[in-house]
Amino acid sequence: MATRLGLSLPQMRQYSIGTDVPAVARAAERIGYDSLWVFERALFPEPATQGLYDIEGLPWPDEYRNVADPLVTLTLAAAATERAELGSSVLVAPLHQPFQLAKALATLDAVSGGRVIAGFGTGWSLDEYAASGVLPFAERGAALDEIIEVCRAVWGPDPVVHDGRLTRIASAVVGPKPARPIPVLLAASNRRAFRRLVDHADGWLPAGFSFKQVTAQWRELRELAEERGRTEPIRTVLRANATLRAEPYDGAGRRPFQGSVDQIVADLVEFDGIGMAEILIDLQGSARDARELVDVAAEVFEKARAAGV
Repeated sequence: MATRLGLSLPQMRQYSIGTDVPAVARAAERIGYDSLWVFERALFPEPATQGLYDIEGLPWPDEYRNVADPLVTLTLAAAATERAELGSSVLVAPLHQPFQLAKALATLDAVSGGRVIAGFGTGWSLDEYAASGVLPFAERGAALDEIIEVCRAVWGPDPVVHDGRLTRIASAVVGPKPARPIPVLLAASNRRAFRRLVDHADGWLPAGFSFKQVTAQWRELRELAEERGRTEPIRTVLRANATLRAEPYDGAGRRPFQGSVDQIVADLVEFDGIGMAEILIDLQGSARDARELVDVAAEVFEKARAAGV
């Protein structure tokens, strides 16, 4: 069976969100993409207090100065489409009040006919946590644990009951319910996060920064699942952050998914060999507008399918 392919929706400042998100969503579904995705960037600290991904000296991309809210973006896409799944890769879950997040996702799943994929991560920005974190940055793992618990409770049968540090629901009817159980996928790259995923989540959201790294992590995650007696399959959606260039990148230090369309497709073929169920392609940062984004997305899709992805 062919690997599923997803496309990131336009959220950055070069796009007119209200018109471009529905237009791109409809076009992506028509092209054949299986899913549509958003990411979260709450703010852009200026001056910078830490590097991108907390890597010292690595600047934040200028595109991050204006990133549309992920749930609003998914709602626009849901109203414009019928088939494509609607996912987040990722929502920085501890920046959200747990009950309200669970209710919003349940509502979105209900109105979209059961198409939501809840992709959560803990994030890395100290400034975002200072502005919106439900717990201090050092306790982000504990916050994510409870958010997953609250979501499962709110999405489950009534009466809903939860007694936690962040949320207390004595006994309540909470609706609407999701159209079907919403899959929870987690970004995870270390042993502790892998254990949370194996025990409490449905799938994994790796980032394709390195073929060798993703291959090793996927092996480690499967071994841990076996150790802990997990029998349910782990759904996998690889994020491919693409930087498109008109001409091929011929530098020795070319990173995955950097360069021409043909180079990006070649990387998709390579990473497809790892065995991910789905690959999410984020092309929005390189496109000048929605028209160019759709054109490139169509070219990448057609060439990837022709190459066997």
